[in-house]
Amino acid sequence: MVRDDTLQETRRQRVLADLSAQRQHAAELADFASALITAATEQELQQVVLTRAASSFGGTGALFAVVDDKRRLRVSSDAAVTPQLVDALHGLSLDAPNPLPHAIRTGEPQLIHDREDYVRRWPEGGNLPSFGPDMALVITPLGPMGIQPQGACMMTCDKGRHPSRNERTLINMVAELTGQALKRIGVHQARVELAVALQHAMLPRLPDHLPGLDVAARYQPSQDGLDIGGDWYDAFVTRDGAVTVEIGDAQGHDVDAAAVMGQVRTSLRAIANQESDPTTVLTRINDLLVTMAAKRFASCTMLHFDPRNGLVTGASAGHVPLLSAHEDGSYDVHMLPGGPVLGVLSHAAYPEQTFTLERDTALIMVTDGLVEGPNLTLDAGLDHVGRLAATALHDGLNAESTADRLIEGAIAMDHLDDVAVLVIRRT
Repeated sequence: MVRDDTLQETRRQRVLADLSAQRQHAAELADFASALITAATEQELQQVVLTRAASSFGGTGALFAVVDDKRRLRVSSDAAVTPQLVDALHGLSLDAPNPLPHAIRTGEPQLIHDREDYVRRWPEGGNLPSFGPDMALVITPLGPMGIQPQGACMMTCDKGRHPSRNERTLINMVAELTGQALKRIGVHQARVELAVALQHAMLPRLPDHLPGLDVAARYQPSQDGLDIGGDWYDAFVTRDGAVTVEIGDAQGHDVDAAAVMGQVRTSLRAIANQESDPTTVLTRINDLLVTMAAKRFASCTMLHFDPRNGLVTGASAGHVPLLSAHEDGSYDVHMLPGGPVLGVLSHAAYPEQTFTLERDTALIMVTDGLVEGPNLTLDAGLDHVGRLAATALHDGLNAESTADRLIEGAIAMDHLDDVAVLVIRRT
């Protein structure tokens, strides 16, 4: 007996192919959702939406719109959407008679079947360039129902190829995830801006004139921008007419670190006005922190500069070494004597060293974020900063420009930690 199973086998292959396609689509959607959840910035979120939205739901192009603080749309798109259409929508008021701002304003998805449907429903909406007669628009607010969305995604598709009910459900789910991510990023960014503003507010403004010295300071927050850092610097004239400069780093990146940093910097200035030598100042600060049972320890380097003869007396409390950069393009690593970090051991000793700051030399004081990192050893970091500083002096740059060059070098090296820099030159 012979039986022809050709049709049945064809149907079976078709079912298997459909099942495989559905599994592939489900995997792509899961990857899409995962990318939305892990996006750390608005730019990353925008990139995720624009590279995946159209292909995930059978569209021909995608456009991403968010509302700025002036209630106007900030619009971007993938390569399939013409610049003319983007230009027509970018900068639109949230109150404009147009389906894109209407969807954001009301939270209601919009399906524009074709150009004729657009003209009929939005007679005052103005011309949309490149919206051809064979094109449809699917506009989905970014956020859950009942809450004012912060933006919307607009997908272009072929006329008659509208998303099915199941696809619309998935589109709404992805849009809700996008809205949640957008809100999370906004809250995170506000926190970052507050932390950076607080950190800068806690750092001093250097005096316009320091006798005998040209001093410049810079601070660069952590690239992660998650928390307040503990780096600080200071420079001031003491009662004896000398100049004290200091740089330090309180352990951690949180409010406790900032609190310890503020306590140490304020106490150092108060004691240095009474005591001229760094040894005594660091010893008294260490005993104070130990007595207070401070939550964090701190490292610090302090220099006492005599403007009459260029003599410098310095000591270190567990801080990274000094660098001496010279106008001939060379540099030295200057290891100061010292003791342990502040706030750990009672009765710790902090021996000091005296040397002369020559007029063709700049002292570079940095925190460890500039010279250490996940892929950077301390020696390699000191070499990198030393060469940058020496080249800056060889090029005739002043303290301000030299400090700028060092910060730019830290950014170029992708340093993750916050960074403080002090550049000191004798005038």
